[in-house]
Amino acid sequence: MSKIMFTETQRKELESNPNVIKVSDRSITYAPAFKLKAVKENGEGKSPYHIFVDHGFDLSVIGSKKPKQCVKRWREIFQKYGEDGFYTERRGKGATGRPSTKDLSSEEKLKKAEAHIAYLEAELDFVKKLDEQERQAKKKK
Repeated sequence: MSKIMFTETQRKELESNPNVIKVSDRSITYAPAFKLKAVKENGEGKSPYHIFVDHGFDLSVIGSKKPKQCVKRWREIFQKYGEDGFYTERRGKGATGRPSTKDLSSEEKLKKAEAHIAYLEAELDFVKKLDEQERQAKKKK
């Protein structure tokens, strides 16, 4: 996240740019099509600075280092995921987390599965008890 804090007028100016989806106090969400266009133009030899200026960004607002940082990050995404990398969300619930560094033996896998089953059973028992208490509370009213 940026150290720059955008004022209300700066946010409105940035949001008026068609290459911006949304702007918060500290961050800008760029349109996937712009990211793709920026990576392709950079691959053709255009500097990140000129890409942002040509697409209507005021570098005194977003910072002079931001174009280089963004285009570098977008190039890495493009190399790893292709064009789809800009259109799909890889954060949040769909994330798989950090992969395990060790391989588990079949006994360890079994213990882990049994522990998971025990957890789920306890969770189910809790929900059943809660439902029962709610039913009893309704009867008393």
